[in-house]
Amino acid sequence: ALSLGGGGSAVHAPVIYLDPEHVRIAVRSGRGDAEGIACFAELLSEKIFLEHRIESAAEDQIVFEIDLHMFKTALQSVLELYSSRMQNSNHGSVALHNSSSAASNEHACGALSVVVMKLAKRSGLPCLCLEARQNGGYGQMDQNHALPIKVMRSSEMQFHLPPQISMPDVQLEFPPDGRVPIKVILERLKNLKAQLYVDGSMASGELVFRVEGEGSSIRTFYNKLIPRWEDCKATPPNSSPTNVSQTDSIHNGRCTVKVDSKKLYSCFQWQSSSGMTRHVKSAVLCMAENEMVVMHVLLNPEDLGFFTYYCPVHFLSGDAMDD
Repeated sequence: ALSLGGGGSAVHAPVIYLDPEHVRIAVRSGRGDAEGIACFAELLSEKIFLEHRIESAAEDQIVFEIDLHMFKTALQSVLELYSSRMQNSNHGSVALHNSSSAASNEHACGALSVVVMKLAKRSGLPCLCLEARQNGGYGQMDQNHALPIKVMRSSEMQFHLPPQISMPDVQLEFPPDGRVPIKVILERLKNLKAQLYVDGSMASGELVFRVEGEGSSIRTFYNKLIPRWEDCKATPPNSSPTNVSQTDSIHNGRCTVKVDSKKLYSCFQWQSSSGMTRHVKSAVLCMAENEMVVMHVLLNPEDLGFFTYYCPVHFLSGDAMDD
């Protein structure tokens, strides 16, 4: 879900923050198709670990950089090691078990496989270690990964927090069934034009993606989206305005942004996997005029956590927005 584009994009080493309650991951693209995009994820530790212990001299906070592709490859490798066994068991999902005690592992999972994730030194270098064990009818199989990391001060996390943006002009939630194929449409549009326009309307629950060319225009319409009025500039139609800006937003409730097609496409990479879509509780597209497009995805179950993409937009004058 934290992918920021294809092979033409360079991603700064993601920063992972650990404390006893949360796992936070911050990723920023460097150059290429996804330049300027940021992604931030927050997960509840007790929902992804069977057991966990985070201890440090910095108030039990640990911050480090890690290579995203190496981390993803290692996770896929250890999870694929026993995915078929988990599907045949009573456990609906795989949990990472952050404990170095083999006895505790066996007690927690019985004969099922287990993954241990821990920070340790290998050849004098700090590493994030993943140790997988599969117990089956053909004996025991172990798999070990040691991924080099760069340990950071906990105070440095402040430089990797989500960007601060204005209150959105438009917030539209996609239907919970996950059947809105935004990624498929954007994949086609990005091959037609480097930039596209996104028009959103709170009043009608409509979202439009359009590319403009000389003498031609292509538009894709999505309707029956769910307006999210909370924490938004626009005010529900039945509400009474309390100031001038709210009066304006009642008649507006809409926004147009111009964004790089490939960047916006990168923000919908999470729709690539049907398995990922099943774990999405809701997805909300937020638009802040001349500032940012934000894709906020709440995971299922909703107390598991969320991830959010932040995509910069091009400046549009008032006349361009009216076209």
